[in-house]
Amino acid sequence: MNPYEEKLNMLQSGDMKMLEITKGEFLSFREVLVKREDFKYYSGKAMQGGKIIYTYLPVARS
Repeated sequence: MNPYEEKLNMLQSGDMKMLEITKGEFLSFREVLVKREDFKYYSGKAMQGGKIIYTYLPVARS
């Protein structure tokens, strides 16, 4: 299993509250994220310095 897939599963299950992705990881991470059926439940917030903090939402975003 892809390590990003495992982290996304942990975020979905509540084992992790947030997932921090660096600018260098973003493209390979996003490739895994957009293939998921629950893609719209993940919310990413861009931070200063190129980091992105992802959380799992209780309701899908529109």
